[in-house]
Amino acid sequence: MEPPVERIRLSLTAKEQLTKLKRITKIENWNILCRWALCRSLCEPTLPSPVPIPTDSNVEMTWQVFGGAMCDLLVVALKQRCHNDQLGTDPETLATQFRLHLHRGIGYLAGDPNLKQIEDLITLRPSQNPET
Repeated sequence: MEPPVERIRLSLTAKEQLTKLKRITKIENWNILCRWALCRSLCEPTLPSPVPIPTDSNVEMTWQVFGGAMCDLLVVALKQRCHNDQLGTDPETLATQFRLHLHRGIGYLAGDPNLKQIEDLITLRPSQNPET
């Protein structure tokens, strides 16, 4: 299945937030935390804010590394979300929405006061969004 982006490059803010998450959860791989973050954002009923996202960090990975064995499932989830949001599923929309959801999800996870250890990841709910 065609990925929304070939290479993923994160903002410096996202890198700092992921560093915090690595410390809290003891999950060492950026890609695993990024998968959690994407799913966290996709669960939210609202659209992510259409803000420009800089790619000013040195954290970069391919879609295959990001998605691992779940890469096709993540593409389907993103497409379904874009369809549900009536945004379309053209390549540019998918790429934009992927970046917005990924960065929003990283921010949500990093800002969640209930996330204190790895086990807390499985109990997160969309209503626990610190911005709601």
